[in-house]
Amino acid sequence: MEPSERPLSFGLVGTGYWARITHAPALASAEGIEFAAVWGRDPGAARALAAGHGAAAYADFGEFLAAVDGVAFAVPPDVQAPLAARAAAAGKHLLLEKPIATSAAAGGALVEAVEAAQVASVVFFTLLFQPAFRAWLAGVTGGQDRWTGADFVWLGSSLQESSPFNTPWRTVKGALWDLGPHAIALLWACLGPVTSLTADAGLADVTHLVLHHHSGATSTVTVSQSVAPAAESFGCYVWGAAGRSAAPGLTTDPVTPLRAALAELVSNARSGLTRNACDVEFGQDVVSLLAEAERQLAQRRR
Repeated sequence: MEPSERPLSFGLVGTGYWARITHAPALASAEGIEFAAVWGRDPGAARALAAGHGAAAYADFGEFLAAVDGVAFAVPPDVQAPLAARAAAAGKHLLLEKPIATSAAAGGALVEAVEAAQVASVVFFTLLFQPAFRAWLAGVTGGQDRWTGADFVWLGSSLQESSPFNTPWRTVKGALWDLGPHAIALLWACLGPVTSLTADAGLADVTHLVLHHHSGATSTVTVSQSVAPAAESFGCYVWGAAGRSAAPGLTTDPVTPLRAALAELVSNARSGLTRNACDVEFGQDVVSLLAEAERQLAQRRR
C-alpha cells in the first residue's frame, strides 16, 4: 500500500463460529484494511464481536453499509446472496463465502447486482488461497504435461452433534453444497473448466460426482459430512502419462488464506478491476454445477 493510500474500511456480516475464528481475525490483521464494522442478525453477538476488535456494531444494515468500503460475509449462503446483492448495489466490494447461494437463480441475481455496480468480488474457496495448494497448483498446471484425470475425496464429520459446523443449512443441503464447492473449484483449477457432470448418491449424505472438463479430462468427487470421526479423510491427486501428483493435506489455519483472498480483493478494488479467478462469476459457475447435481440426485430418488 502506498503511504498516501488510506486503508479500505471493511465490515463483517455474521457473528457465528466461522466469523469469530476466521473472518474477524483476518480482517483485523490484513494489510490495507481497517476492520470498522460488524452487523449480525443477533445484535448482542454483533456488539460483542465488534468490541473485541475495536470495530463498531450496527443494528441497521443500511447504516452498516454506509460506514464501509467493502463487506466480508460469514453467514449461510441463502442469507448471504440477497444481503450481498444489496451491498453491491450500494457500491461495496465483496468478500463472499462459498457457495455464493443455494440456487442458480439466487446466484444469478447476485452476479447481476455485482456486474451492474462494477464492484470487485472474491469468493473464499479456502483451498485455492492456501499457500501450499497454490504452490502445488503452480506445479501441476505450469508444465507441458497433460493430465488425464483427477480424484478428490473429502470425508468429514461436521454433522456430528459436537461440531461447530453442524448448522441448519449444512444439515439441509448436505456435503454436496458444503464440500462440493471446494472439490469443483480445485479440480477446475487442476484440469480446466467443467462443462458437465454426473451425480449419484450413497448412504446418508454421501455424494459422488463425475466431472467432465473442457480439455477432455475427467475427474471424480466423493464427499460426505456424516462419517464417523475415525473415517475422516481428505485427498486429491491428478494423474496422467507423467505419473501422479498428490495435493497437500488440509491446514488448520484458515486466517492466512483469508488474508490472501482479502489482499487480492483490495488490490482489485484499488485498481478498478472487477474480475478475479475466484470472483462472483466463478462462484456462480460452481453454483450452477451444484444445482445440476442436486437436480440429478432428486430425479434418481424419485
